[in-house]
Formats: sequence, C-alpha cells, structure tokens
Amino acid sequence: MSLGMNTKPQLTPDQDAALTEEIGALRRELARLNKHRFIKLHNSLPKLLYFQFMRGLALGLGTVVGASVLVSVVVYMLSTIDFVPILGDWASDVAKQIQAEVGGGKTGEDVAPAPSGGAEPLPDAAETPAPAQ
Repeated sequence: MSLGMNTKPQLTPDQDAALTEEIGALRRELARLNKHRFIKLHNSLPKLLYFQFMRGLALGLGTVVGASVLVSVVVYMLSTIDFVPILGDWASDVAKQIQAEVGGGKTGEDVAPAPSGGAEPLPDAAETPAPAQ
C-alpha cells in the first residue's frame, strides 16, 4: 500500500500544454525583468555604490537647501510679528544679522531698527535697586 510519494500526477494533454505555456510565459517575464535597468544596477557592486553615493549627495544637498529656505521664511514671518514683543525683537535681531551677512558686511548699526512692539527692555540687574528691608 504505497502512498505515491514519488509518483507524478497524471495530467491530461490539455493540462500539460497549459502548464507548458505558463512556464514559458514565466521564463519570458523573468528574462524581461533581468534586462531592466534596476536589476542591472543592483547586480554590479561598483554601479550600486556609485548610485547610492550620488543619491546620498542629492539627499544631503536637498535637505540643507530645504532647511535653509524653511528657516529663512520662519525667521522672516517671526520678524513681522509685533504683538509678541520678545519673539518679534528676537526675530528682528536674527533678520538684521542675516542681512548684515548677506548685505556685504553691514553691521547691525547700519541697518534701520525694526519697529518695536511697544515693550520696553528689561533693566539690567546692576541698575535695579535692592529692595529695602
């Protein structure tokens, strides 16, 4: 009483032809995929290393440029805020420094002061009188 472990299942001629056609289609698709640029690139270590190096350079450059644009827009927007005096003054100082660097070495004194939000600066600790006891 054999369980038929090593025997092939019997196929009809139609099933055999369909199976042969499917195997042929799979071989053609595999050959087409092996010709694809992505597969050729990943089959060669030097090409893969070069591709990944260039990808890293592009990613780094894009990150730096994008962050620079984003920070400059945020600082500009904060410098226009007058209703929050601390943020507005701080952003105005940062904007002055950026303009001094970009504008050919102008110092902060050469740049017109930004309008104040109405808040007076806090006095220094040396100027504040000590409380009487």
